[in-house]
Amino acid sequence: MTDPMDRPQGKGEQLPLQFSHDAARGRDDLMVSERMAAAVSIVDEWPNWPSPVVVLAGPVGSGKSHLAHIWREQSGAQEIHPVSGSNASQIAAGGPVLFEDADRRGFDDAELFHVINAVRQHGQTLLMTSRLWPTSWAVDLPDLKSRLKAATVVEIGEPDEELLAQVMIKLFSDRQLNIDDKLISYIVNRMERSLDTAQRVVEQLDHLALSRGTRINRALAAEVLESFGQADAGD
Repeated sequence: MTDPMDRPQGKGEQLPLQFSHDAARGRDDLMVSERMAAAVSIVDEWPNWPSPVVVLAGPVGSGKSHLAHIWREQSGAQEIHPVSGSNASQIAAGGPVLFEDADRRGFDDAELFHVINAVRQHGQTLLMTSRLWPTSWAVDLPDLKSRLKAATVVEIGEPDEELLAQVMIKLFSDRQLNIDDKLISYIVNRMERSLDTAQRVVEQLDHLALSRGTRINRALAAEVLESFGQADAGD
């Protein structure tokens, strides 16, 4: 394992080289917990879905993007953004399609309606991800509302502490860092329950340890957590 103490040191904080630390996002890298079981099952069951349109709904950092990536690799789906002039409905007629962050990115009601119709008429499939259930989306077109009510919605809950700990161990391992279980527990008990936050905390800890030529320890973790607005709950 790489030890930050073995990295070159200098005066003050030096800007480290920006190495790529892309986390593995394959099916075998997915950590399945009870909160994700239904979402993982629907992805694994493709193309035998209960309806041609599936929505994965869950909070930021809940794992929607990871599952969407797995499904895209598995199905060969093309990414779309159903807005006017995007030709999204034509793409949907030819194969599986993926529309991520539907509630955040927005869409054209008529184009999404045509996408869903194309999927249904041509025997294709559409996977959408969202923080909110479709019933909470800003939809004015009655026909689209009706189509969305027929979609299969699978909710992903917030990660529990055990899953977050496993994720952080994996994220550190991706960076060739072996972190003590007690320190992992210290961090997890004080951070927001979000896979996105776990990713950002690990990135910041690695960055600071590298720039300062020090090990990742409790003091450094407390500093990073404070920068994320996470209060130290004590021992």
